[in-house]
Amino acid sequence: MEQQKQEPEIPYLTRTQVLVAMGVTAIMLWIIAKLWLRFGNVAIFSWHWQEKDLLLGIALGLIITAVSGLAYRFWAAYRKSADYYLEIVLKPLALPDIIWLGLLPALSEELLFRGVMLPALGGDHVAVIVSSLCFGVLHLSSPQQWTYVIWATIVGLILGYSALISGNLLVPIVAHMLTNLISSYFWKIRRLG
Repeated sequence: MEQQKQEPEIPYLTRTQVLVAMGVTAIMLWIIAKLWLRFGNVAIFSWHWQEKDLLLGIALGLIITAVSGLAYRFWAAYRKSADYYLEIVLKPLALPDIIWLGLLPALSEELLFRGVMLPALGGDHVAVIVSSLCFGVLHLSSPQQWTYVIWATIVGLILGYSALISGNLLVPIVAHMLTNLISSYFWKIRRLG
């Protein structure tokens, strides 16, 4: 039986629509984080520039990207789910736009999920799990895309624990940014080739 390509339930977006959606989402997450900080009586998770934490973030980003590549290659359900999600987000973008895909989500999502939510929920194992589940659900693009949500939740756990263990929000920001940049670049190059 021939397998048919799954078409997105939401219509394909143009390059401008994807870039605007990324920008609006980043701004909305930033506003939620700022409001939570202002009215939630919580302090943002510490972040400071340290070379060792930058290197740790780079290493973690490379590890997440490698594991994602293995999951993509050997886990058919994840590959199908990732392709569905990336088809909507990446297909309309030009190659240089991937820089925005690396920067905006990494900064805004890490600010909210690890920077504000982790300390607001107690900065413990429960906080990491709850913030990771919320992070995973943010990546739900259709009811059939639970495999991608599971992967995003696992990545959220890794990023959450990296923040707790290092004590520096820079680690998950760099890891998230690098993962988005590398994964998006290779997915886009495969589609162009």
